[in-house]
Amino acid sequence: MTQFLQQIVNGLSIGSIYALIALGYTMVYGIIKLINFAHGDIYMVGAFVGFICISTFKMSVLSAILCAMVFCALLGVAVERLAYKPLRNPTKAGLFATALVMGFILIYLVAKATLELDNLWAGVIALVLSLALGFFVYFTITPKGNPNRIAALITAIGVSFFLEYAMMAIMGPNNRSYPATLGGTATLAGVQITFAQILIFIITLALMLILTFIVQKTKIGRAMRAVSTDADAAALMGVNVDRTISITFAIGSSLAGAAGVLVGIYYNTLNPLMGMTYGLKAFIAAVFGGIGIIPGAMLGGFAIGITETMVAGYWSSLFKDAIVYIILIVILILKPSGLLGKNVREKV
Repeated sequence: MTQFLQQIVNGLSIGSIYALIALGYTMVYGIIKLINFAHGDIYMVGAFVGFICISTFKMSVLSAILCAMVFCALLGVAVERLAYKPLRNPTKAGLFATALVMGFILIYLVAKATLELDNLWAGVIALVLSLALGFFVYFTITPKGNPNRIAALITAIGVSFFLEYAMMAIMGPNNRSYPATLGGTATLAGVQITFAQILIFIITLALMLILTFIVQKTKIGRAMRAVSTDADAAALMGVNVDRTISITFAIGSSLAGAAGVLVGIYYNTLNPLMGMTYGLKAFIAAVFGGIGIIPGAMLGGFAIGITETMVAGYWSSLFKDAIVYIILIVILILKPSGLLGKNVREKV
C-alpha cells in the first residue's frame, strides 16, 4: 500500500507539470482551433530562463519562475504575432514582417554556426539577405483569404524546430544540470514527499485557480469564451479578437514557462530538445481530457502522470512512454472528443 501511495504522489508531481503545459494547448485550440506544436518548446525556453536566473543571477526559485513566466508570455505573443497572425489575417505587410524577422534570425544563426563569423558580420549578412527575402515575399506573394489548418499546423512545426535549434545555438546541445535549490523530504504515513514535490503541488494549484478565476470572472475571460464560441459574433459585439488571441497565447505560454522551471527543479537536468517529449505528452493529456476544455487538461495531465509512474513502478520504465501513446490511440478510436468533451454536430 505504501508503494502504491508513493507512486500516486510521484504521478501527481509529474502530472501537475503535464497539466500546466496541456493548459496552453487546450486554450489555444479552444480559441483558434490550432494545435500549437511550438508550445512544448516554449516550455523548454522557460526551463532555460529559470536555469539562467538561478545559476547566473542567483535568484530564488519563485523569482525564477516569475521571470520565466514573463519571458515565455512575451515569447508566446511574439510567436503568435509573427508566425500565426499573418496566416490568420494574411496581408502583404504582415508577410513582409514575418519573412524579415524570421529570416534575419535564422540566417544569423546559420552564419554564426557554419561560417564562424563574429556578431557584426553575421548580423550584416543576415540583415541584407532577410531584407531581400522580405521584399521577394512582398512582391511575389498575394494573400488570398484565410489559409487552411494544414498551413497553420506546418507553421507550428516549423516554429518548434526553430526554437529548438536557436536554443542549441545559444546554450549548446549538451545537457545542463539545474543548481540544487530545494532539498529535504517529509514523510507522511510512510510516503516520502520531497520539498520540490510540495512546491510543484502548491504552484500548480495556485496557477490553476488563478487561470480559472481569469477565465470565469474577468472581462478578458469573457472575451476568450466569446471568441471560442464564435469569433465573428464576438467581433460584432465589440470584442478585439486579435488582442484576445494574443492574451490567450501569453497566458498559456506563461504557464508553460512555470512548468519548465518546475521540471528543472524536479529532475535537475534540461536540454534544448526536452520540449519535444514533454510537449507531446502534454498534448496527449489535453486530448485525453478533451482538448479545448480547461478542466479536461488538468484531468488529462494528472491521469498521464499517474499512469507513467504506475507503469514504471510496477512494470518497467522502458514501457511508460509506449503506454502513454497507446492511451492516445485508444482515446482517438473510442472517444475522439476526450473524457470531458462532447461530440458536436456541424452543418454542411
